[in-house]
Amino acid sequence: MKRKYITNKWIKATVLMLALSPIFTSCEKGLEYRDDQELNGSNFLKTENDVTSAVTAMYSGIMQGSMWNGYGATMTGITTQAGQTTDEAICNWDDAGRWKKLNMLNFDPDFSQITQHYVFLMRYTSRITTLIPQIEGVSMNEDLKKRYIAELKGLRGFFMQIMYLYYGPVPVVLDPSLVNTPESNTIPRPTKEAMIGFIEKDFKEAIAVLPAKFEGADYGRFSKSACLTALMKLYMQEKRWADAIEMGKQIKAIGFSLTPKYEDNFNMNNKGGNDEIILAVVANATSSTTGNGYRPHYLPTDYYDVTVGGGDAPWGGYRMPWKTYDQFNKADYRLKLLLEKYPTMQGGKVVYRDARAGGDIGAVMDKYGPDPAKVSSMSTAVDVIVYRYADVELLYAEALNELNGPTSEAYTFLNDVRTVHGKLPALSGLTKDTFRKAVQNERLFELWEEGVRRDDLIRWGLYVQRAKDDGYTPGDHVVLYPLPRAAVNQSNGAVKQNPGYN
Repeated sequence: MKRKYITNKWIKATVLMLALSPIFTSCEKGLEYRDDQELNGSNFLKTENDVTSAVTAMYSGIMQGSMWNGYGATMTGITTQAGQTTDEAICNWDDAGRWKKLNMLNFDPDFSQITQHYVFLMRYTSRITTLIPQIEGVSMNEDLKKRYIAELKGLRGFFMQIMYLYYGPVPVVLDPSLVNTPESNTIPRPTKEAMIGFIEKDFKEAIAVLPAKFEGADYGRFSKSACLTALMKLYMQEKRWADAIEMGKQIKAIGFSLTPKYEDNFNMNNKGGNDEIILAVVANATSSTTGNGYRPHYLPTDYYDVTVGGGDAPWGGYRMPWKTYDQFNKADYRLKLLLEKYPTMQGGKVVYRDARAGGDIGAVMDKYGPDPAKVSSMSTAVDVIVYRYADVELLYAEALNELNGPTSEAYTFLNDVRTVHGKLPALSGLTKDTFRKAVQNERLFELWEEGVRRDDLIRWGLYVQRAKDDGYTPGDHVVLYPLPRAAVNQSNGAVKQNPGYN
């Protein structure tokens, strides 16, 4: 049964987000750094409805305030950068050489598209720091109050983790008394251990309170399972295999499973969730914050969707390089969403164009399906995936193999994804090394354009090597992005830039 997913709570939150409009000013233009406490306002929280609106507004941080940022589709998006800085994607556009710089791993502190995660998420983190004590002082249902505070801690942990994986330890403000003070700009960067501790603390405190899943009107909120998945990903990057396995066990126990049809995670059938989706951005095609804008970015300009009779206004940007596409087994069901030949409308007839024969730079990525309502040519209401169980299963298999070799349990998780979604034969008889390679392949085949490829290649020690194999000359320091130049300059020497950048 489909669940309702648009409620007055989400509409009311829009009013609050308009009050926070400074965070909604960026598209793909340069973003000027401003004080990271800018979101701090007066204490307006007086009623339960105020608290509901304030907490819900913080979910806009997943998109960093706009459908074009965060888990959105443009150059500033997490998913886009995970693809364009790896072997997963390439772009037809130039934009003053910025797309090429992403692929070359040619980063600098003035490259605003890669530094703006820091700008936005530091503000959201600080705003949550001020909200929590305000909420504690409001007279309201105590159980709901505890849940809202736990949601905020889950979100803050999530935002801090994104920054940590991009920039390393960052000077987050977790003391409400320091938010919006001159001292906040001169807090030094914490140690790696301290930063990881901040993230773990928020997630673990949230896990102790939050429900396993959210459904119905609250679908899309940060749940216990979302916190566990985020922690699992953190532990994987730190190669804490046993801890990652423990998170995987807890997620599995909640009862997730793969949806039988791979594409149903990425079309209108994903509205309200399914047994596989752990966290998604609930999309609204007419919203400037939560619209799903992927189709215009990756469909060719002459693409014609035969299932809904057109309706797209494609810009022809992103493709998967042929050498990556060619790694797929031709029998892989998931190639249904990666097109070597795509539909066009010519003379009133549907004609399939051969992209490879036509000299295109790569295969057409058609991961997110159309919106039959066609209320917007720029965006759809298909929910944007943040976490799903297939990702967890493959991480679980990887961690088990790294710790104990290819156990039967590791095979179970790997082959579940391979057979259910790829509709390919199960694997067996692998060594630890060949099992590792099989997991690496499966993560590409399953999770392309879902924002995981950068972290994966960094974890496997292949991120810089990929660029070198493509003829570029990045240094090893590019596994971290630079901090915004202004963040360093405004700190009076307290905040140090990442090594390799000046």
